Amino acid sequence: MSLTDNKPRLRWACRRGMLELDILFMPFVEEAYDLLSEKEKQVFERLLEEQDPELFAWFMGHQVCEDKELNAMVQLILKRVKV
Repeated sequence: MSLTDNKPRLRWACRRGMLELDILFMPFVEEAYDLLSEKEKQVFERLLEEQDPELFAWFMGHQVCEDKELNAMVQLILKRVKV
């Protein structure tokens, strides 16, 4: 079953080993996830499959994600945080 079809499982997948990532993902799922297109939801689910050190580096600007779709999702989440 896809996480897209199961919000409680999606919330669980957003719980990470780093507080910094939890602070980004949890509000995003609660406030913005339902507004995403189906394609964007799939990209977000793919983002959650990445390892915490890579996610941390991307979100903190230490590295740029080379996957264009994942990088666009990172930027979307960061934009929501800055607003």
